[in-house]
Amino acid sequence: MTYDEIVERICGSRRFGKSTGVEVSGRMLSLLGNPQQGMKWIHIAGTNGKGSVSAFLCEILRAAGLRTGMFTSPHLVDFRERIRVDGEMIEREAVERIGAELLARGFGVEPTMFDYCLAMALLYLKERACDVAVIETGLGGRLDSTNAVGTPEVCVLTRIGYDHMAILGNTTEEIAREKAGILKPGVSVVAEPQERAVRAVFREAAARVGVRAYREVDGEALRGCRYADGEQRFSYGGYEDLRMRMLGLHQYENAAAAILAAEEYFLRACPQMDGERRGACIRAGIAAARWDGRMQIVRKDPFLLVDGAHNGNGVEALGNSLRALFPGEKFHFVMGVMADKDYVQMVELLLPLALDFCTVTVESARALAARELAAVIRQRGVPARCAGSLQDCLAPENCDRRHRTVAFGSLYFVGEILRWTEKRYGFVTKYGNCITNDTFS
Repeated sequence: MTYDEIVERICGSRRFGKSTGVEVSGRMLSLLGNPQQGMKWIHIAGTNGKGSVSAFLCEILRAAGLRTGMFTSPHLVDFRERIRVDGEMIEREAVERIGAELLARGFGVEPTMFDYCLAMALLYLKERACDVAVIETGLGGRLDSTNAVGTPEVCVLTRIGYDHMAILGNTTEEIAREKAGILKPGVSVVAEPQERAVRAVFREAAARVGVRAYREVDGEALRGCRYADGEQRFSYGGYEDLRMRMLGLHQYENAAAAILAAEEYFLRACPQMDGERRGACIRAGIAAARWDGRMQIVRKDPFLLVDGAHNGNGVEALGNSLRALFPGEKFHFVMGVMADKDYVQMVELLLPLALDFCTVTVESARALAARELAAVIRQRGVPARCAGSLQDCLAPENCDRRHRTVAFGSLYFVGEILRWTEKRYGFVTKYGNCITNDTFS
């Protein structure tokens, strides 16, 4: 099979299986000889911020001279984004070779797309002799496929909010219990700030399983947070005047979580590294991190920012960040979401910042129709129109240069925008090469 045929076969696999992910992937990895054995890794679960924390951590670990693997989902433009070593996507040849092997195997279970991707990632990271891997859960934690990998050095629990409620639970406490299912005896745990009930769930789970260390990001220890010249600066704990190119108020917490997780990893896996060296790696990694599709400025004139805010918590963070970065401004919003999201709440969170909305139907069977979304918005007293295409709402000649345009919603929608931008402007979307507001006008 060709590369395209293999990717199509994998992506066409069931989204949800009859058995749990941890059961399916556990069986697959066992039959593959457990390629993950002996691998040091960091496990990340949560509702929002997983990808950003992963990006920060990978750059910190790379700065320490460690060959660093990364497994995340979903991809925005290229299937290969899901699996990386030292920031570079898996080669097409490796996707073909490993994918063909996996598709030809009889595992006795029905793998989902995610199960295939995880197995491919672990086989590839073993081939490349990675010193450490950062692995992000797909959905939940306790029953997630990644929970079959084993015991990590460090677990990170990012912000918890309402998402995938039909599977994970109807309250944040229920969702948090599922996410906390990644905790295992002897691991070090880092948790981002949470509402009181979620914090209690995490603390109880950590005590019950017997973790080695439990650390929480202290929001009050974040100081000097500011935006200037296309980057954000902040101080946290003993780290003064850190720089980062990733934008958004929520990125301060994500960076702080990565700092604590890196400290715990270095203490466990690199005990010979002195404090000065650890600090230098953390500073360099925070500054170098990029994560496409999250508060990403892709055009300066007329201004266009894209963000994968696809649930209430993500949209709230987007709104707060826009207020901080561009005080007093209102925006043209372009929105494309899945029908199973709380799109009414997402709209209402941004109404105070909206000049108007333009809605788009995402290329997915799960998408909410643009016409239906526009009707919901108009019922709330804000102008909204349906776009026939991305060209219709995002092309420079169709945009208002007096006000900024912000496109947000499903990560699949963000991926569509980046592919459209790539086709129109010719840049290649690539991890480590985030587009900035100075790239083109």
